[in-house]
Amino acid sequence: MLDFSVYLSYRAALALVSALPLRAVFALGQGLGFLAWLFLPDYRRLARRNVEIAFGAAKSAPEKKRIVRRHFQRLGANLLSGMKLNTMPLEKVSPLVSIEGVDEVHRRLREGRPVVLVLSHLGNWELFAQILPHYFGYTRLSTVYQKLGNRYLDQFVRQQRARFGVDLFDRSAGFSEAIRLLRGGGMIGILSDQHAGDHGMWTPFFGRLASTSPLPGLLCKRTGAALIAASLFTAGPGKWRMTFSPPGDSPNDSVEGLTARANAMMADEIRRAPEDWFWVHNRWKTPRPNFLLHKYKRGIYLPVGTSPNDLKPFRILIRGSNWLGDSVISIPAVRAIKHGRPDVHVTVLAPEKIAPVWRLVPEVDAVLSLGRKSVWRAARILRSQPAFDVGIAFPKSLRSALELWLGKIPRRVGFAGHHRRWLLNQVVRPVERDGPPPHQVEQYLDLARSLGIDAERGEIALAEASPNGRIGLCPGAEYGPAKRWLPERFAEVARTIRGEWVLFGTARDAAIGAEIAGLLGESCVNRIGKTTLDELIEELRKCRLLLTNDTGTMHLAALLGVPVVAVFGSTEPRLTGPLGSGHRVVRHQVECSPCFLRECPLDFRCMKAVRVGEVLREIVNRES
Repeated sequence: MLDFSVYLSYRAALALVSALPLRAVFALGQGLGFLAWLFLPDYRRLARRNVEIAFGAAKSAPEKKRIVRRHFQRLGANLLSGMKLNTMPLEKVSPLVSIEGVDEVHRRLREGRPVVLVLSHLGNWELFAQILPHYFGYTRLSTVYQKLGNRYLDQFVRQQRARFGVDLFDRSAGFSEAIRLLRGGGMIGILSDQHAGDHGMWTPFFGRLASTSPLPGLLCKRTGAALIAASLFTAGPGKWRMTFSPPGDSPNDSVEGLTARANAMMADEIRRAPEDWFWVHNRWKTPRPNFLLHKYKRGIYLPVGTSPNDLKPFRILIRGSNWLGDSVISIPAVRAIKHGRPDVHVTVLAPEKIAPVWRLVPEVDAVLSLGRKSVWRAARILRSQPAFDVGIAFPKSLRSALELWLGKIPRRVGFAGHHRRWLLNQVVRPVERDGPPPHQVEQYLDLARSLGIDAERGEIALAEASPNGRIGLCPGAEYGPAKRWLPERFAEVARTIRGEWVLFGTARDAAIGAEIAGLLGESCVNRIGKTTLDELIEELRKCRLLLTNDTGTMHLAALLGVPVVAVFGSTEPRLTGPLGSGHRVVRHQVECSPCFLRECPLDFRCMKAVRVGEVLREIVNRES
């Protein structure tokens, strides 16, 4: 019933428009378009975003704003005029349209070569169905048609288009009839400038990857047809100009090459009169969920001579963890995201104390650091940057999702939890696995995999350790004393192995550091509480090995390529052990471990069970 009511409303509007003079209809449409520009903010924002993508710095802000406003006015004028023109006889319509470049099309058709017209939603595109038979009535004409959702409107529109002598091929019925028509020397028009969804080929449009229908290229390749762009520009109130480009195909073109060239041809046409194009369509739509493009059937195609650096970036903001260890563990996922599509620009937002780690990672293009500021400050930082397409919250906290939401990032991705589901519009479900829980790195990789890539852990180390360096010792643990091996046993190991030892840790570990330094004397350099993270990185680079508890410094050493011997007690190395090869873990599985508590409520049996001799053997074996 609703569909029929909409159909009746359309017919009533059509009757009203038909009764008015064409110039009055054009002016009325301009006025309605202006009202739409004023009162439809979502469409206005979409048009502004699209214009910004297309023209960027090539046009000034006032120019881009003017294009958007004029577009709404032109769109209203052309939609209403199209309704009026559909009721007029051809002999009254044809004088309203001037034509350019038609001789090239005639020549191809009279030589017996078929033509595929690449059409754009430019100006009064519905006029093609009326005007083309006027100029090319000597050959069979057709267009590919997609059914409307309203069956009454669909039937009426099909009848309107078909009465001018243009065959309509339903896209869902396949393309065998279209191929037969072209092989008979006919001409087919295909609107090709819209988002093609999951079945499209990702190739540049205005320099930005866009899902594009390969249909024009496929038909040209199958039938030998010439590829020509046709456009219908607005030339004035009630006046239009139809143009045909020179053929864009060449011998031995691939379907991919033809598809990319069709995009380039349409972009050139749009640049001639940008206010005429259909900017309120989401041409550069971010797919859901697979906006990393590896899994798409037709994949990505860059034209010859185009490198990833030539593409306009797809900007991803990753909200990093607040903890050093978790940040390092998430790096394989960040690397996978970076390689998910050739145009990705990765920015990491992280606490200031963690930011130096992200600056080490070559796959990270920019780092934004947070001090101890409010969530509003974080949002202002994000809104001051060039617009992000996607924000990914690695932490599961409410705050991290709120930062993305307040930062006005349109696609916000993350795991649910902590009452934040309403802030995300792409919620990632945890992967359920049989057997024991996997390493925490898999959780971050699962998030990356949910975006459309086959992410693997890979090698994490950025470099190799210095073979003649010092030995680092990290006896603390910020999480709590349950993760700390006994200080006197650390000291006994260090006394047994000759060499220069350097102690690392935070100011909270000062008492432990002083105790160990007192036992070791001059063979030890105590740097606990005396280094920034940047300085810690530089000093770890000079080490040939690190003896440590389960700490963030352990993970940082693994990232820097420094071999690790780690003592575990209350935590589980299968979940948070050092990533990469060549590391050693010493741990005794007692009945209460892993408990994951900050402080041991019993007798610290898991750590006491780890003997000095065991740790010494692992160090000697690692260094031999």
